[in-house]
This record gives sequence, structure tokens and C-alpha cells, in this order.
Amino acid sequence: MAESEPDPLWLGGAESYDVVVLGTGLKECIISGLLSVDGLKVLHIDRNNYYGGASASLQLSQLWEKFRPGQPVPKELGPNRDYNIDLVPKFMMANGKLVRVLLHTDVVKYLEFKAVDGSYVLSKGKIHKVPASDMEALKSPLMGLFEKRRAMGFFKYVQSYNPEDPKTHNRYDLERMTMAALYKEYGLNEETVEFVGHSLALHRDDAYLSQPALPTVMKIKLYHDSLSRYDGLNSPYLYPRYGLGELPQSFARLSAVYGGVYMLSKPDVEVMYDESGVATGVKSEGQVAKSKFVVGDPGYFPGKVRLASKVVRAIAFLSHPIPDTNNAHSVQIILPQKQIGRHSDMYVFCSSYAHNVCANGKWLAFVSTTVETANPEAELAPGLALLGPIDDKFIEVQDVYEPIADGRSDKCFISKGYDATSHFETTVEDVLEMYKRITGKDLDLTAKDPSAVEA
Repeated sequence: MAESEPDPLWLGGAESYDVVVLGTGLKECIISGLLSVDGLKVLHIDRNNYYGGASASLQLSQLWEKFRPGQPVPKELGPNRDYNIDLVPKFMMANGKLVRVLLHTDVVKYLEFKAVDGSYVLSKGKIHKVPASDMEALKSPLMGLFEKRRAMGFFKYVQSYNPEDPKTHNRYDLERMTMAALYKEYGLNEETVEFVGHSLALHRDDAYLSQPALPTVMKIKLYHDSLSRYDGLNSPYLYPRYGLGELPQSFARLSAVYGGVYMLSKPDVEVMYDESGVATGVKSEGQVAKSKFVVGDPGYFPGKVRLASKVVRAIAFLSHPIPDTNNAHSVQIILPQKQIGRHSDMYVFCSSYAHNVCANGKWLAFVSTTVETANPEAELAPGLALLGPIDDKFIEVQDVYEPIADGRSDKCFISKGYDATSHFETTVEDVLEMYKRITGKDLDLTAKDPSAVEA
């Protein structure tokens, strides 16, 4: 094609799509894939020349170029090609919504998963394994003997609870009863409540205690169901080989199979609006692509988003597993807010060469939390202290934006930024909420059994 010819995908402004998706972050790629499967004509654009956006996976050379441009990569870290370093690392629940989305779309066929070795929690200055079985629970130092008996009664109730079967409700109306009241019914002490709420239900703070109990009970059930999904799992989490960068590319491949068009390296792309402020398409390099609505990450919608929080994250290179994790190749450690004198939890994520994300004999550890002070790096100290000797590390503070409106009136459906959690539950909840706002319907994720995903 001669340089003077317009890109045929734009056709001088005559080309029209059902939706234009801006940004190739994981959330945008999932939405693009889902809408393509639904039969919509999708144009997907990114200002970058790679997939993943804020949730990309980088090789060593790309990471150094991002944080230390012009500086050489230390040779002792190993070959560049061996690294796939997640900028926003997260594990997925084996029975969770992301796994169900992968099954719903058949994207799972593009991926290979490996179970995560362990889930841990900080308690009284030490990290303890979150029990993965009844026997582990009985041996765990997280609870005393009498507290374990009370907790077993609570867990038995939660595991048997079925929202559709009143016989399992034990006369509790969990849509009205607060979670604090349910804990009280079983006599659980403050330490157990903290462990359950933050390590099993994965709440980021204690606001849930004064809210209806049903969502938390279902979150605890999800943890248990994920843990029991496969025989011998030591945690409820899965993680793809070669890192999370495989996910957005797999959803992009899905969209392309259904006719979706992808265009990278469009740094000047902007949303177009009519006189009433409703999105009508996008413009790039003087060409316009019309659409019925636009979807994208917050970076493409100035004036339509607000700063919700800031996340500080450390990326650390290790030559050993994290101490006191039974030599785990992959692990999550949750530091509950009260244990470290904070308002929000801190998360440690660790993966290794066993997941094909770094060179042989190396581990990648990430420490993340919501910024609460004017010195974000200092806030990471409790998590970094758990890692042992660190070969090298990078610190990044990221702004987390959220949309001001739901998108129904201006046809701009905007995702939220990525929070500090080291699991995908909040990420997928945002995607499913966006899908419902766009289509007016819930995504049915019940058709396929998550056990079809091998780990």
C-alpha cells in the first residue's frame, strides 16, 4: 500500500462499527471478546504497539526501558526471553468468575494453567498458611482449640448454605443480617473474624462487617469451592504459564475469530461526540470510524473519570522462594490492615520459573497496597520485609481512576483502574458490570463446569 492511501479499515470515514474498544488491557480485551461472540462488529484500538496496556506482561528489556531507560539489564538475571513480568499481577480463583468467562468464551483452549502452591496470611508478626483442608485447620496456629470448634461450626454452615434452599439458612436472613452479627452468632473472636474476612472472603477493609452477610458468605463459599475443585490443591488459585500477558492476547484472538478488527500504534486516537455529548465513534490520523458506542480504559476519556485511589507496587527479583512458605514456587500472602496498622490490606504475590515467567532459579515477588500517606514506598516496608534478600526492585505508584457516569447516556462505557489486590475477583466484577450496562443483561456463566480447566 502506498503511504498516501488511507487505511482501508477506516475507508475515509465511511466505515461503521457497533462498538469501538479503546485500550488492550485485560478488561477491554474481555469485553471485546464477549461482544464479538454476541455478534457485534468490533473495532479494537490501542495507542501502544503491544497488547495488555496497564496490565501488560513485559520482558526484562521492556521493564528496564520503562523504569531505567538507557541502563543495561544485569546479566545475572538471565536471558531476556525467559521473562514475562506482569505489571498488575493477580491470581484467579479455580472456581471463580474469570475461569467461568474463559470457559464461556472457549478462550481457555489458548491457555495453560498451573496451580498456585499456597495462600498465606500475616498474623501477630508471622505468616501462616491459610488451611487447605480440615486436617490443616486442626493443626493451624491461627486459632486455639476451642476457637477451632466454633469456626468449624461456622464453616459447616457456610459450605452447606444454598440461597435457593431455606432449609440451609438456619433461620438467618442473610440479606438483612450483618456479617458482624453472623460472626457473633458463632462466637468467633476478633482474630478469626480478621482471618476469615480478609484471607477467605478477600475483603480489602472492614467496611463489609456492617453490610448484609450474604455477599460475604458467598465469597467464603467460593474460596472453599475453588479449593476443592481439584484434588490436592494447596490454594484456591490458578495462574497461567507465561504470565497474565497471555490473557488479553487470547481474548483478542477470540474477537478476531468472530470478525473483530485490531489496530495498534494509534497514539492520537480520540473519541468523537455529537452536539449532545453522545459518543459517535473515534478519530485517528484524520480518519473517523463511526460506532454506536465506545468502550475503553480511563486514559481515553479525560473529563469523564475521577481519581479513586493510588496504588503503590514493588516488583522484586529474588534468587530464592519467600521464607516460611515451604519453598513455594508461587504464593499469595495477605497482610490484613490491622496487623500492620493500616486502613487497607497489603498483598504479596510471588511466582517463579515454574510458571515460565522468569529465568531458571529466579522468583518474581510483588508487594502492593493502596496509598495512604505522602511516602508510598515506605508503606510497602511490612511486605518487603517478608521477601528475604532482594536482588533488585522497582517501585511504581499508579493512579486508579473510575468513571463518573455509567455510560448509558453518553454511550461511553469506561472500566475502572486496577486495584492493589493480588486476585482477579474485583477485576472480573467490573467487567461483568460493564457488560450488563452495555447489553442490559447478565452474562450467563453457569453453562460450563470450571473443572474442565486443567491445572
